[in-house]
Amino acid sequence: MKKTRFFNNEESRWFVIDAKDKILGKVAVRVAWILQGKTKATYTPNFLCGDRVVIINARHVKVTGKKIEEKIYNKYSGYPGGRKEISLGELLKKNPSKVLYLAVKGMLPKNKLGTKMLKSLRIYPDGQHDHQAQKPQVVEV
Repeated sequence: MKKTRFFNNEESRWFVIDAKDKILGKVAVRVAWILQGKTKATYTPNFLCGDRVVIINARHVKVTGKKIEEKIYNKYSGYPGGRKEISLGELLKKNPSKVLYLAVKGMLPKNKLGTKMLKSLRIYPDGQHDHQAQKPQVVEV
């Protein structure tokens, strides 16, 4: 008979990731793994066992190829004619933290657990953040 162990009472740590001059997808993959808890030996897929992540310098993230002009984000209000499009370049100028947020959101589970994981993510467009009291560790991507 197999015995299943659950490690859901472990404390979560804080990590800081500097996204300056890093590629968008590589930063998002690393953040998604940390939020899910896949970097820990006590990973359990049906529990919230991940850590908390702070991303700084989201404004200076890089993309490869022609994605800056060709990648399109769609938004639909539900009404006729309510579809809006915005390119990656325009969204980086308007709201640079939303680009990283959407990239990480796409890599997390599409259920209630994924929504809870996203609440552990903080994104700042510049180099300052308000989480020095948590003593976050710096992670290299």
